[in-house]
Amino acid sequence: MALAELEEAPPGSGRTPTRPVPELRALAGALQPSVLARSRVVEVGGPLGELLSGGALRRGSVVGIDGPLGAGTTSLVCALGAAVTATGEWVAVVDDGTFGGVAAAEAGVAWERLAVVRGVPTDRWSAVVAALLDGMTLVAARVPPRLRVGDARRLAARARERGAVLVPLGPWPGEAALRLHAEGSQWRGLGAGHGLLRSCRWRIRVEGKGAPEIRDVAAPIAAG
Repeated sequence: MALAELEEAPPGSGRTPTRPVPELRALAGALQPSVLARSRVVEVGGPLGELLSGGALRRGSVVGIDGPLGAGTTSLVCALGAAVTATGEWVAVVDDGTFGGVAAAEAGVAWERLAVVRGVPTDRWSAVVAALLDGMTLVAARVPPRLRVGDARRLAARARERGAVLVPLGPWPGEAALRLHAEGSQWRGLGAGHGLLRSCRWRIRVEGKGAPEIRDVAAPIAAG
């Protein structure tokens, strides 16, 4: 019996074929990247990269993202996903039904290297995320209520061992190399209803060694 379905979004298609979650570990193993010593980071360009130490995501790290609905958390995930898929590597999102493929594509995420997992029971969440970390370069996952500290530590260790980036969305009980707190967003353009809104400015509070405390980040991608 499948615990959930893995949805892969092919480029140029509004439809997503599915496969059962028991195949996740096999898929992740097939996709597991060979990481060279000189490639221990994934470069992130633009204003968002300025929030990251060295303008890059460090493989094997945890980068927490949180914030209220509409503050820009989905946009942050999309921006990080775009940076990873631009290198030819894979991104997985463990979704609660709010992640939009259109917004991801507009942000530059390569659909052919994006996997979305939906309908994961709370008691299997950690196992699914662990399986994805075996092969995906970046795994973003909405944190379930009352996640145990021990589970968070084991997932962080898994990311470190596999050279993956774990991006927990919401309250994370474990340690994180960086935490991005989305505190609000403002659209810019000709105004609502004109269909010509071109960019969104986020208010981001950053926690992490050597990181600025508060930044305004502008980007032409959808807020969420």
